[in-house]
Amino acid sequence: MSALFEPYRLRDLTIPNRVWMAPMCQYSATPEGPETGAPNDWHFAHYAARAAGGTGLILVEATAVSPEGRITPYDLGIWNDAQVEALRRITRFLVSQGTIPGIQLAHAGRKSSTDLPWEGGAPIGPDALGWQPVGASPLPFDEKHPVPTELTADQISDVVGQFADAARRALDAGFEIAEIHGAHGYLINGFLSPHSNHRTDAYGGSYENRVRFALEVVDAVREVWPEDKPLFFRISATDWLADGGWSADDTVRFAADLHAHGIDLLDVSTGGNVSGVRIPTGPGYQVPFAARVKAATSLPVGAVGMITDPEQAEKILANGEADAVLLGRELLRNPSWARQAARELGGEVRVPNQYHRSV
Repeated sequence: MSALFEPYRLRDLTIPNRVWMAPMCQYSATPEGPETGAPNDWHFAHYAARAAGGTGLILVEATAVSPEGRITPYDLGIWNDAQVEALRRITRFLVSQGTIPGIQLAHAGRKSSTDLPWEGGAPIGPDALGWQPVGASPLPFDEKHPVPTELTADQISDVVGQFADAARRALDAGFEIAEIHGAHGYLINGFLSPHSNHRTDAYGGSYENRVRFALEVVDAVREVWPEDKPLFFRISATDWLADGGWSADDTVRFAADLHAHGIDLLDVSTGGNVSGVRIPTGPGYQVPFAARVKAATSLPVGAVGMITDPEQAEKILANGEADAVLLGRELLRNPSWARQAARELGGEVRVPNQYHRSV
């Protein structure tokens, strides 16, 4: 059997294959009013198509734990019950197709309050549906972003509680997996990296202090997330700086800490915390970081980043570099990538009765 189409078990949950959809923001939610942050017909059609296409696990895009935690005013949120009800529509359909529904819980930190990417993505203020960003330290992401307000210890505690509340709502909405977003320069990543964390209190300075907030979030979410359900963490394995940033060595060390605190899989990405840094992209360019964590720790890992070809994905798993692959842009291009890959590799995926003529 193809390794890509072997089921994968974490805790009491079996994921039908190793073709997983990475969280990708759609920036398509209503920005204000009673339906703020709730998914709509676009989100339903988007995720439903990938489930019908055979994807084993779909991680719904970065979903903000508070209004101020959104990247843009058009992001999904999970801070109220109206959002929960709208998310249930999506999870019900995913389950009906044999796909595991997952959700990424997020706070954008100093990179919040920006315009739509296709409108330029520039920071916006209260006069344009924006707000004042917060961060680990009063250091802007770049010269275009405003100086974020440094979170106090009490405010950090509040955000930890928001992640726990979001996890409770995610469970109520029907999700089987929750992922904590600790990557790409957003709030948790901003605390982890010495490039963006210049604090002098218990949340800054040493490695132990810089990871404190992240582990507090993990502990709070794990406490309310059922023991039989997996919890993921997405990490930027490197800031891509020669020195002065978060490194691959830090990631390996942190992976062991995360595992000890109840994380079941590390979703390994890179970058996003340093503006203008040069990233040497190419097919599978982030896979070596996942492979290093897998070789050095007992924590399962997912690989992501320019994985586009079925044979490429199969080789990553067959070589033991990762336990699953997460596809992003390729699933935007081809919602039925999993079914196509199964045909090429001799694997099997569930095909909806309505699509049997396509087999």
